[in-house]
Parts: sequence; C-alpha cells; structure tokens
Amino acid sequence: MREMQLQPPAEPSILDIRGLMESYGEDVWNYAYVITRNTYTADDVAQDVFIKAYRSQTSFRGEASVKTWLLRITRNTALSYQKKAFVRKVVLFGDRTPGGEPDGAAFPPPSPSAESEFLDREVADELWRQVLKLPSQFRDPLVLSVHYQLSMEEIAAVTGLSPGTVKSRIHRAKKKVASKWKGADEYE
Repeated sequence: MREMQLQPPAEPSILDIRGLMESYGEDVWNYAYVITRNTYTADDVAQDVFIKAYRSQTSFRGEASVKTWLLRITRNTALSYQKKAFVRKVVLFGDRTPGGEPDGAAFPPPSPSAESEFLDREVADELWRQVLKLPSQFRDPLVLSVHYQLSMEEIAAVTGLSPGTVKSRIHRAKKKVASKWKGADEYE
C-alpha cells in the first residue's frame, strides 16, 4: 500500500478573512503586544489589523507571504496607536503574555518534573522580560527573527529597513540581552 503523505496546510487565501484570523491571529496579537506592551492595546491593534487587511485585500501584491504582509500592517498599526495621546507611556502588564503553547503533537514527550518545568518557565520568562526591555529598534527585528522565524528579507519588508540594518540590529539585540543576562547571573 502507498503511504499517505501529509502536506502542510495551505496558506489561507487573502480573501478568506476568517482563515487569516484563525491562522495568524495569535501571531498578530503577540507582535502587537511586543510593540505596545499592553494587552488591551494589543487586542485593539489585532482587531484593526484584520479590518485593514479585509479592506485592503486588493493592495496585497504577493511579493511577500501573507504572514509578512499582516505583520507589517500590525507594526504600522501598533506604532500609530502608540503615537496617539491616550496611550502615551502607560504600560499596564496584564495577565496575558505572549508565549508558545505546546504545538499539540500527537505523541507529546514525557512530562518533565514540576520543579524543572517551573525553573524552565522562570528562565524563559526572565529572558522574555529582558527582550521586552530592549528599545523597539532592537526588539522588533529580534522578535521577528527568533519568535516568528522570518528571514532577513522578510523582516526588512516588515520594518522598512535594509537587510543589512536588520542583521546588524538583531546581532546588537542579542549582545544586549546576553550582557544583561550575564549581569543577572553574577548576582545569584
């Protein structure tokens, strides 16, 4: 018998707004949160992103992936939200934080001990806090690279920077986080 080969799900059509929301809603919200650092603002930005995507479907030229296009809209929308007077420098950390849930694999790996799971989460949370403390010029490219796995060219398309500048900022962001991390270890 022939083996069935599973193919990755196809990217939703730009015309299927519900499919786009289901496929990329979490990515859009997480990136909005990284930029705004506010759960309520991230909710508003994510909603506006999909409204804008729906209204400007015809402007999608297909030069980049749909995900890259949506993340660029997210970045522009979040930055414009930050410029508005009612959001000026008010950062309230809510109970919602960006983070990866298990990918739902059919056979999950054996569960680690509660202690090691707690310690792993603490380390990841502290690392995430260090990334969020970076200035946006370094934080945005780093998050797009590490969390969203975008290429230098895709990050350049999202941020409007040259690929060389993107590469430089990612390198500098990693150095900044590493130096803060090393400094935190010295006091323990």
